[in-house]
Amino acid sequence: MTNKLKRGAGVLCHISTLPGKYGVGSIGGDACRFAKLLAKNKVKYWQILPLAQTGFGDSPYQAVSCSSGNPYFIDLDLLAKDDLLTKEELKAARSTEIDYAALYASRYPLLRTAFSRFNFDGKNFRAYVKSGAAEDYALFMTAKVVYGGTFSDWPEAIKRRDKDALEEMRTEYHEEYLFWNFLQYEFHKQWMALKKHCKGLGVKIIGEIPLLCAYDSADVWAHPELFKLDEELRPAKIAGVPPDYFSSTGQRWGYPVYDWAAHEKDGYAWWKARLNDALQMYDVVRIGHFVGLDRCYELPADAESAEGGEFAEGPKEKIFAGINCAGRVIAEDLGAAGDGVKEILKKTGIPGSKVLLFAFDGKEDNEFLPHLYGENCVCYTGTHDSDTVSGFVGSMNAEEYFLFRSRFAAELEACGVLVRLGDEGEGIPEAFIRLALASKANLAIIPIQDILRLDSEARMNLPGTAEGNWRFRLSRQPSAFTMGRLKKMIKFYRR
Repeated sequence: MTNKLKRGAGVLCHISTLPGKYGVGSIGGDACRFAKLLAKNKVKYWQILPLAQTGFGDSPYQAVSCSSGNPYFIDLDLLAKDDLLTKEELKAARSTEIDYAALYASRYPLLRTAFSRFNFDGKNFRAYVKSGAAEDYALFMTAKVVYGGTFSDWPEAIKRRDKDALEEMRTEYHEEYLFWNFLQYEFHKQWMALKKHCKGLGVKIIGEIPLLCAYDSADVWAHPELFKLDEELRPAKIAGVPPDYFSSTGQRWGYPVYDWAAHEKDGYAWWKARLNDALQMYDVVRIGHFVGLDRCYELPADAESAEGGEFAEGPKEKIFAGINCAGRVIAEDLGAAGDGVKEILKKTGIPGSKVLLFAFDGKEDNEFLPHLYGENCVCYTGTHDSDTVSGFVGSMNAEEYFLFRSRFAAELEACGVLVRLGDEGEGIPEAFIRLALASKANLAIIPIQDILRLDSEARMNLPGTAEGNWRFRLSRQPSAFTMGRLKKMIKFYRR
């Protein structure tokens, strides 16, 4: 299977990060302006994080439904344009900082106000509800409002999705059920308009689907047979990662793990439907924690740490059978990837990921050193889980910096990249960008933080911590000067 991406450069910037008036980025005007800026400066790809509605910890990797869109990202100005919100209500919603507690307290009441003015007898909305596109999500969220807690604590009939009980709930709380459908209807209408806008500009969107699902989600509730749960529908096994670059003691993620034997019985129908839906949503799909398709690190649900778990075999390349993902799928194969993952990538042709921040440990065979790359991979200066380049370098002591600078200079020379680093290393962020763009990798992705040369304060996520993540936001669109500098580098390295 060939799966080659067209050579180009991309920018990693999540929707939440975009500047705007209402406390978090949106998929309306905020996103359209950013896409136009990318296109003007020859950026061919825009990578975002998962778009799903967040649950615990406000993490895009803890979704209440894999197929949902985050209501926070619905553009309020577009709702006002449809006479669903007033100028006064928009003014009251203004905020520049991302404060998830405040958003939760204010945004949903505002969206309910918009819904109260919405004609939910309209033909298009009725067709959307009838299609069942948001059915499991809408029922799940309705039950959340009615019963609270996690689904394993709900009344037995609702917990086990008794058909008559669900119909009774849908009828008794019909407006609540329609409200959650309304949110997804508006989100997907706005999203498809943004995607069309980006296509017209020549910008391809790289979206992401995490391999794993949050336990308290519509996905696990609707398909408990596909996960390793106990008789009470609580996790029997949970996922994590062993000690690695990100954490010396590993990570106890808490996600329920798949029962791959159950998936295999129907040819991985649920997963293939999920991937096909993502391929409709995005131009390119990045699969998070791709290594879990080879094997997944499992822990007993009551384990207190991530040490001492064991690996269980995954479905490997069988999950892609019958799906045309040529040139449209990227593997996030970081972490404890082994020969099994490499074999999957080889059989499918799916490109893996390379991160420059991981390249300079002094090992000559380090796979993240760009002079060792082939073409079929994606090079990142850093990721949403790593520090920024400036933060990474700034955190070093004198001895660490001396070793790093020596190794870094040697790699620049090996790759033929000529750049002045400066006595204090002020040229290092640009050198990282040049190194990524100069590499053989078909695709080079630069986080917006590295383009702006921001320090650790702009970090998106610190794995293993529950507080303070996912809050980085731009105060304004990147300047013409900054993006012009990137444009020159993209043209120089023929991307």
